[in-house]
Amino acid sequence: MESNFLVSKAKLFLYMLMPVWLLFMSEVGYGRYSAIIIDADNGSVLHEVEATQAWYPASLTKVMTLYMTFSALKMGQVQLRDNIRTSAHAARQPNSKLGLRQGELITVEDAIIAVITRSANDAAVVLAESLEESEDYFALKMTLRAQSLGMKNTNFMNATGLPNDKQVTTSLDMAILAWRIQRDFPDYYQYFSIHSFNYKGNELRGINKFVANYPGAEGMKTGFTCGSGYNLIAAAHRNNQHLIGVVLGGMTSAERYQLMNSMMDEGFANRYSTVQPRHISNIPTVSTGVPPYQLSCGNGKASAIGDNYNEKKKAHPNKRKHSLIGKTKRLGKKTLISKKKAVNKSKAASKTKTISKSKRLGKSKNPGRIMKPASKSKRLTKSRPVASKRYRHNN
Repeated sequence: MESNFLVSKAKLFLYMLMPVWLLFMSEVGYGRYSAIIIDADNGSVLHEVEATQAWYPASLTKVMTLYMTFSALKMGQVQLRDNIRTSAHAARQPNSKLGLRQGELITVEDAIIAVITRSANDAAVVLAESLEESEDYFALKMTLRAQSLGMKNTNFMNATGLPNDKQVTTSLDMAILAWRIQRDFPDYYQYFSIHSFNYKGNELRGINKFVANYPGAEGMKTGFTCGSGYNLIAAAHRNNQHLIGVVLGGMTSAERYQLMNSMMDEGFANRYSTVQPRHISNIPTVSTGVPPYQLSCGNGKASAIGDNYNEKKKAHPNKRKHSLIGKTKRLGKKTLISKKKAVNKSKAASKTKTISKSKRLGKSKNPGRIMKPASKSKRLTKSRPVASKRYRHNN
């Protein structure tokens, strides 16, 4: 009788420990990462893992670029329909990008959508140069604004998140940024829910799978470099509850989404202990250590790989390498050299035509500054988001 009693007590104890054990085991399978999830309605922290560990932000940097852009829109410094010109510096940005050419015009609104859906580096730099005299000065302004928001361990060196050893953040700081962008710019926050848009007749789909697949997703931003690993800021709502989550350092793209989905599910199910909830602004902001170099793809060096690196790699694995090898074998060395000369000659002729054309048209003295639209009637009276068939939201 006594033994049966003890067995039943043991079973009850194990049953009570089961949720904690499952939560622990769900995190054991992952490599080192930093994460936090907060209640967006009141700013209380529900769960965190090394939230003050220094980390490379990658393209999560662009959320701060958008914060600065939304601030300029709110103050009337720019308008959504304003055309901004692409500088040579912006056109030279590596992937991910929209493919803007030097001198090409793009509206402020289209640049915002391109940054959110495609993580376009060229569009981010165009926005930065339209607001400040250079991307470097814009990055300085980003850092100063971030510090004023309470992001004490964040330093920005560019508008894109491309690798720089001095560009660092924490998951806590990224959560603060996401929370403030919700509260400070409710009119522009809805842009984060856009998952595709039509640009020059082409349907460009977003690369953020959380926005596309998670029930109640509101949006936010992905990020990836070899140093940072796979990063994600996400926001979602369910049953009148709003959550914001940050994951830094996923070892794969799938892992960051798994981590985020798990945190969101636990948060909406109220499984996190909130006996002594802490407000996001009250967490000690002393940064821990130096950023880990998360993946080996860059061999410990800065690697400018875009957010959709995995998708491109799967679609075209070593395509260029194998095609060149095959071509060399078929043509032979002499024929290949002859082809190269013909290509170089063609490029030189094309360059001469381009230079001649540019002399006729003239060049803008301020390639990064704002160009006003030709028709004033098409401009908005206020810089508020416009419902358009070109943009597909995920709600």
